[in-house]
Amino acid sequence: MKRIFAFAAAAFMAAAMYGQASPAQGQWIGCSSEYDSMGGYTVAPARYVRKTVELDATVSQATLRICGLGLYEAWINGKFITEDQTLSPTLSDYRKRCYYNTFDVTSALRKGRNALAVALGNGRFYSLRQNMKGIDVPSTTHFGSPRLWLELDITYADGKTEKIVSDDTWKITDEGPVRANNEFDGETYDARKEFKNWTKSRFDDSAWRNAEIVEAPAGPLEPQPNPNIAIQDRLTPVSITKVGDAYILDMGQNMVGWLQVTAKRIAKGDTLSMRFAETLKEDGNLYVANLRSAKVTDLYVSKGKCRFTWHPQFVYHGFRYVEVKGLKRAPKPSDFEGQVMYDKMDQTGTFETSDPVINQVYKNAYWGIRGNYRGMPTDCPQRDERMGWFGDRGTGCYGESYIFDNHALYSKWLTDIEDSQWENGHLPDVAPRYWNMDSDNITWPAAYLLAADMLYKRFGDSKPIADHYISMKKWLEFMRERYLVNGIMTKDNYGDWCMPPESLELIHAQDPSRRTAGPVLATAFYYDLLRKMECFATLAGHPEDVEMFSKQAQDTKDAFNREFFKKDTGCYDNNTVTANLMALFFG
Repeated sequence: MKRIFAFAAAAFMAAAMYGQASPAQGQWIGCSSEYDSMGGYTVAPARYVRKTVELDATVSQATLRICGLGLYEAWINGKFITEDQTLSPTLSDYRKRCYYNTFDVTSALRKGRNALAVALGNGRFYSLRQNMKGIDVPSTTHFGSPRLWLELDITYADGKTEKIVSDDTWKITDEGPVRANNEFDGETYDARKEFKNWTKSRFDDSAWRNAEIVEAPAGPLEPQPNPNIAIQDRLTPVSITKVGDAYILDMGQNMVGWLQVTAKRIAKGDTLSMRFAETLKEDGNLYVANLRSAKVTDLYVSKGKCRFTWHPQFVYHGFRYVEVKGLKRAPKPSDFEGQVMYDKMDQTGTFETSDPVINQVYKNAYWGIRGNYRGMPTDCPQRDERMGWFGDRGTGCYGESYIFDNHALYSKWLTDIEDSQWENGHLPDVAPRYWNMDSDNITWPAAYLLAADMLYKRFGDSKPIADHYISMKKWLEFMRERYLVNGIMTKDNYGDWCMPPESLELIHAQDPSRRTAGPVLATAFYYDLLRKMECFATLAGHPEDVEMFSKQAQDTKDAFNREFFKKDTGCYDNNTVTANLMALFFG
């Protein structure tokens, strides 16, 4: 009962925090850039957008609604409106929906001249990677160049109202300091191109061009349903070692976020380089082979010999070690701060035993879980992937919910999954659909139903089940019609693909006897999902489907035992399974 009450209270607070107004008048604005490049390693500079407005009276209430794609940061009169969040807004398939954030900005505005300022990063809107020869990584979906939608509703003390919106009267430039920002490759920041006081009202933007009205994303604007990412922990290096012309920082812990650096005596035009990795080679240099094509390097170009403190704005890294080049003096640990970021949520559980090994396993899991919360549950935070793989969370979401209140994250992710569904019911392997991974299998998309089941069992929330019931049913019908043969679910693409291989040098086993046959796993999963749908049918208000799912489950159970179960041993072996499958297909 406490969890159900907490969920209801959280839903009420979310509605108040993220806003419920219907976007109407703002236009999508942006600009083309000669610096944008889509050849292999994709590159695009940040866009900087601003508008000066005159307010005739004292403001009594002001609400800002904003969506900057792929990512944004916002200021009013120099006040950093988005200081308690990073990498906003939350991710989505922008062909299906675009989330906006809502802020009470009453205290930031004043009678007279005011400045609204927004910096736009690429995020997942601008492609992370295009086709690259020799790199076995899919291209990521490209939605377009950075763009902004904004509405500011003002109520004055005398009761009059005014609405300020994004349109072609805003000024924009691509000549600012963030020259490149890509979550795989890092951020390049040229301090020589900084605009002094550009977020304040007296800044002269006459050299900037007028913003262009750009095509709106296909997906409609909606209030963001889950909290943003935020910096929630900070680490200082436990050691700094000089290796060749570089300094290697050891943060003492694999973390996800970015590195803030403080330095001085770097000449104008000189570059400070920071490259990130999870482990080291025997010679003390970074081990980066596991990162594949990801450059994972932040570059800071100095504007002179002054002291500066800097961190990137629109990227993040998964790392323990950092290779720093370009410093003119030996650094101190206090010159660096690892800022750990993940989706804002309460930590609701802890675990500790008298055994230090078990405690370390738990600690590793704790850091690994939160390091992969990035507006979706991802597979990894470090290499050229970082996708919302279904298979990673089929059972993981249950365990995670004992440590974190991940209710809002997974509720939102279920929407991402339905958004990825084809008209015929097919589901891909990742959501949002930044990669087109369409193998058709049961075990990976099973996370769709399993995560909904987790939300019901752990948080007492049946709404996600009701919201996505038709979509879930459609997927199971698709799989049944295409791949069910004599009661056996014959299609599974991944299954037992990460079983321990024959040696440590191998990633995947070469011995087929080590793999459980895919249809064994697929049929077992299919049975479990049918039983869940039998329960879901009642919870979602579809009692007419209960008997159907019950019968399908019983038929699947009978077929599984008939084909795979050996009564004399009480188990099965791969040879028997293989023979039975050959008979199914060819006998």
